Amino acid sequence: MGMQSISTEILRRLEPLGALSPDSLREISRMCYAEKISRNLDPFRLQGMQGQAVYLVKGELKIDYPDSSSEILVGGTEAAVRPLDKRKPAFTGAKAITDVELIRIDEELLDIMLTWDQLAAPQATAGAKKTPDAADRTDWRTMSGMFAAENLTHGIFASLPPANIEALFARFHRIKVARNEVVIREGEDGDFYYVIESGRCTVFRQIGGASVGLAELKAGDAFGEEALVANTKRNATVAMKTDGVLLRLAKADFIELLKEPLMHRISRPEADKKAAAGAVWLDVRFAAEYNTDKLPGAINIPLNEIRNLFGSLDRQKEYIAYCQSGRRSSAAAFLLSQRGYKTYLLEGGLRGSAT
Repeated sequence: MGMQSISTEILRRLEPLGALSPDSLREISRMCYAEKISRNLDPFRLQGMQGQAVYLVKGELKIDYPDSSSEILVGGTEAAVRPLDKRKPAFTGAKAITDVELIRIDEELLDIMLTWDQLAAPQATAGAKKTPDAADRTDWRTMSGMFAAENLTHGIFASLPPANIEALFARFHRIKVARNEVVIREGEDGDFYYVIESGRCTVFRQIGGASVGLAELKAGDAFGEEALVANTKRNATVAMKTDGVLLRLAKADFIELLKEPLMHRISRPEADKKAAAGAVWLDVRFAAEYNTDKLPGAINIPLNEIRNLFGSLDRQKEYIAYCQSGRRSSAAAFLLSQRGYKTYLLEGGLRGSAT
């Protein structure tokens, strides 16, 4: 048994998966387990159904009920479109009559995808007349980069309270932008968080008087969060490489709906306890500052280099980000948390938490 991509055609016939958008279905298809069981075996003897939605997609399965009755279920038929674990009454035993094939999906993942999918579909407000710009409403379900299953389960949106999801969609504004248009400028105050709905952007910074390209962003990518999290000036310029459409979230909304739910602030005593249990101190200051008064065992990744070094950190470990005041480390903690790293923020930084 292993995780493998299952045909969306097969998944579309199952309930409640058939209600998902094509993009969400594709995401789910990459996160399924396919399991083949030989005839005469009990498919659930070694692995039960706890925490999983399990579907019979091929073959014949005999299931026994508490009242001593039994039923033969055939994969691919109408009777088999619902998850086996949701059958009423619950069955007490099972045996493969022929070779059978099961699909297992993590129940939590399925629930998250269903929640986002239902809230993300573009819908007119109840009772509202259909306006000419109704076609301009964003169908968030197609934002595959932003709403990849990894992001929804481990990334920026995993910590978002479900109550915030609809508010988040409602508060984004959709703006059309032209090729070469500068969206944010290095050195200016941060006022918005952006997600690219369509088009491409270039990120560049002034280094030694020259403009140096740092990255290219595409549909589904987000930018502009560092200045909002750390309440500092923009550290790079972002300009449109093509015509496109951006989704813009005001700073106050970003902080209320995205930043705060993602921030895990801890005091110095709590942080010391975590470090003693194996968490890693992450110093996000410049090397010269780090070398002066680093905490014991700390590793150094300056905030301006953190995006390039995501892959080098161990996802199994916990990190405690710190800097002098807590400002730079709050940006680092947010950037790491939104990519699924378990990161805590040392409240007040070194200055506010000296022991």
